[in-house]
Order: sequence, then structure tokens, then C-alpha cells
Amino acid sequence: MTTESNEPKSRYLQYLEVVTGSLQDKKRYRQYKARIKRLPENYRIAVEAVERYLMHFGPVDGADALTMYEDLADLFEQSAADATPIRDIFGDDPIEFVERFMANYPLGKYRARERERFTSAIARAAGESTPAENRTQR
Repeated sequence: MTTESNEPKSRYLQYLEVVTGSLQDKKRYRQYKARIKRLPENYRIAVEAVERYLMHFGPVDGADALTMYEDLADLFEQSAADATPIRDIFGDDPIEFVERFMANYPLGKYRARERERFTSAIARAAGESTPAENRTQR
């Protein structure tokens, strides 16, 4: 539907993307899922478990999440090609692995905004000035 050229998108495509989100991102996600589907079963099970965890606790949203998932696919495709045992990828603590993996990606805008809101609310409740108030007082 979209072209890779620099020509402007039709008004229809612009409207459609406002309603449904980026068509390019949807295409990237479908490609990621196809890559995962081609993995050997034990690697696919592991990736799907990581993906499920990231969906709930991951630090990113939108296009940033796609980059993280594509990197995950790269890691497991290479591990499968090298016949790296699953435990050698994850180590003894899968949570530690996934937390270290997530640390390589920035907080999503939504989560960063909600963390700031939460931190500010607790500071106000404790009678302290918030980071936003500190910026405006300078």
C-alpha cells in the first residue's frame, strides 16, 4: 500500500494511519512474527515467553518496541544457527536476562510520562517539591 519513495502519502493513507497506526510498523511486526515462526520449536517457545513478558513489563512502546522485538529475533536466529542451548542464552535466571535485555532500550513515552506522574504525586503527598516545580522555579 505504501511506497518506499519520498513521494507524499495520499490523504487517504494519512487518514488511515491516524486511525490504525503506522502501516510500515504493522508490516515490520508481521515480518518479525514470521521470523519467529520459522525458529525451531524450543527457540520459538522461549522467544514467545520473552515477548509475553515484554508486552507486560517492557520499557518501550510503538516503533521502539518493534526495534526491540527485531533485536530479539536477531538474537534467537543467531542462537539457533549456532545451536546455542536455551540455558546458555538465559543463564540460571531468565528474569535477570530479560531485565538486562530491556535495559538496552529507552522508556516508552507513555511509561516515562506515567512514571513522572507517579513520582510527582508521591512527592506532593510527602509535602516535597516535584521535579516539574523545581524546573519552573529556576
